[in-house]
Amino acid sequence: LPVTPDCFSYLGYALLLTDHGDQILENCLKNVQLNSGVLNHQKVVYVRELDWTHPWPPKVSSDLATQERFSWSSSELEEVQKASLLLAADVIYSDDLTDALFGILERIMSQGSEKVLYLALEKRYNFSLDDLDVVANGYLNFRSYLKDDSECEGHELCSLPCFMGKYIDVAEIPQYVGGYDRGDDVELWEIRYSKGKL
Repeated sequence: LPVTPDCFSYLGYALLLTDHGDQILENCLKNVQLNSGVLNHQKVVYVRELDWTHPWPPKVSSDLATQERFSWSSSELEEVQKASLLLAADVIYSDDLTDALFGILERIMSQGSEKVLYLALEKRYNFSLDDLDVVANGYLNFRSYLKDDSECEGHELCSLPCFMGKYIDVAEIPQYVGGYDRGDDVELWEIRYSKGKL
């Protein structure tokens, strides 16, 4: 099965597919090429490396001759500021990486135009020695980053910057691919970043 990128951003004229590691990025590029016939030819698709453990924005090489294949240009970084839609799938599984993801999201979503992130995940269960039970620790960490609208109504807490999450019931979304059981652990979230009220 093809590997899908962790995240991608819709920039109006272009799509940016991001992931980490040369082999995975090469596979993303192959997927773009294989699916070029079904893509809108007016859109440009870029595959770029985004390591959540490194600061945002990534370094830009000013020398085109030495620029690496999956590195960012300054114009792409400017377009990320204008982006309004971010998509991510299967990115919640490790507490450390979830922390790093939300660090990057805070920097990206707090700058430029207002952005919305749609994040799809499947809860991953593991046996925990701390709990002596099978738990979805990665999911609990993910949920710790989100507040919902009802938590913020008239609340001082929401004067601070935070991520606002809205659960979307996937049962209400038509399924077009047969032979795949979504299961009860598949979730879809709409996430916005609130800069807080001064």
